[in-house]
Amino acid sequence: MTEVEKNKMSGGKKAALIIAAVVILIGGYFAGNLYKVYFAPNVTDNQKYLYIKTNSDYNALVENLKTKDIVKSVSSFATAAEKMKLTGNVKPGRYRLRKGMTNRTLINLIKAGNQEPVKLKFQNIRKKENFAAYLASNLEADSLSFINVLDSTPLISKYGFNQDNVYAMFIPNTYEMYWNVSPIEFFERMHKEYDKFWTAERKQKAASLNLTPAQVYTLASIVDAEALYDKEMPIIAGLYLNRLNKGVLLQADPTVIFANNDFTVKRVTNKLLQVQSLYNTYKYAGLPPGPIMMPSINAIDAVLNRDQNDYIYMCAKEDFSGYHNFAVTKAQHEINAKKYREALNKRNIFK
Repeated sequence: MTEVEKNKMSGGKKAALIIAAVVILIGGYFAGNLYKVYFAPNVTDNQKYLYIKTNSDYNALVENLKTKDIVKSVSSFATAAEKMKLTGNVKPGRYRLRKGMTNRTLINLIKAGNQEPVKLKFQNIRKKENFAAYLASNLEADSLSFINVLDSTPLISKYGFNQDNVYAMFIPNTYEMYWNVSPIEFFERMHKEYDKFWTAERKQKAASLNLTPAQVYTLASIVDAEALYDKEMPIIAGLYLNRLNKGVLLQADPTVIFANNDFTVKRVTNKLLQVQSLYNTYKYAGLPPGPIMMPSINAIDAVLNRDQNDYIYMCAKEDFSGYHNFAVTKAQHEINAKKYREALNKRNIFK
């Protein structure tokens, strides 16, 4: 091989090596950029969840990512979002974020609407306004939207309730549902849970007491408000059922407190007993129009499985243990009540 030929071959090799190097560099650049856009960790740990409101568009999502500092690189997210066709597929919801999550993973979550459900746990909530506020603090809709549903006569009457007893439809428990559930959807879900709870056996037990499920719930709310300990619930339920069956005023202090709308009361005074309200069971016979709080399932079942006793009276024990003294006769009750009044006076509890 001549010197010229050798030089030509050497030049060709150099050119090939240069081209190969350029190709590698370009490939490396694109591979690196591809990694950065799709597979590099991009989600920060500044927020636990990403909330996308109903009817939000892609621009609102990107703005949210910026203001909440959810991703390190908004531009790489935007590039991936465009390539993965997220711009027209933004689904509302509550999405769990994890530090180091990639754009690809986050975008797939949003496109699929793969939310993490909210756990709602409610019990002992006193009023509809309190319930609506609790729901609004955990779900997308505001409290007014929930109140409007709870006060909607056409809706609640369709399920056999009215504005006084609609609370009885909500069985206190822990439920999972999506953050962006609408108030109507929430209501319908709760009615399904109500139907599930009120089995044929429970309905039969209620009927044997001459009570509807809503009335059982109302009585359970009084029992729950009276009982500090679950084991006393069946006894108290039996006592109140005795009063109902005998036509005796319930005279339940918690209903008076509810009627006065003052839940700081520690001692029900004669002044409080004068309140003109159907919830004042010292003035009006029978059960109040609706529950005074959301009772526990234990309280509901305590009514359905009430203790068979002859008690008509009860009074908190003077040792402030949270237990009660029960009595069949008024004379015995007066002795118990006197002890408790004296104990209150000693502690300077007058209201």
